[in-house]
Amino acid sequence: MGTQKESALSRFIASARHLWVEEPEAEKRWDRLVPLLRALLADPELRARSREWPARGPDDPPENLLFYQDPDFGFVVNGLVKAPHTRTPIHDHAHNWTLYGVLDGSETIERYERVDDGARPEHAELRQTGNFRVGPGDVDLVRPWQIHAEESGAERTVAIIVRAEKPGGFLQGRYDPASKKYSQGYGPKQVAYKLL
Repeated sequence: MGTQKESALSRFIASARHLWVEEPEAEKRWDRLVPLLRALLADPELRARSREWPARGPDDPPENLLFYQDPDFGFVVNGLVKAPHTRTPIHDHAHNWTLYGVLDGSETIERYERVDDGARPEHAELRQTGNFRVGPGDVDLVRPWQIHAEESGAERTVAIIVRAEKPGGFLQGRYDPASKKYSQGYGPKQVAYKLL
């Protein structure tokens, strides 16, 4: 591992920790994290090293590489590698703030909103509100409870994900617009991966 990549990730973590101390308001903190993640995504050595990261196939269960979990503030830095044409189910992240940054490749991101009142268990009606393409250096801020899905393009896609809290310990929403079925499940499995 080269020192340039180490210093880029270390700088990001140090800056993020500073923001957790300096900015108590979550919305402002996460807005201010966006340019910090863009700077990390611009590191050429990190992009080169990401070619070695293990990929998940289109039918594999969701899994993230866990690069870092902050001992004081709890935020995590994950890596995600998707095979070409891999689509996530439509989902939310519950209360968890998330920054999704594309390091390599491209994806289509879809946004949805719920149009029913949520009174019927296991039922949800959605309306698509957005559909946009992201590529290297782009960062998507996913706010709590925001319903969305991603699909990788024709090439392998690599992302760096920053979350307020490690997934797996709380339920997240899953949506099927065709059947109008709503369910809950735990987030992606976290696989420790030594990056620092």
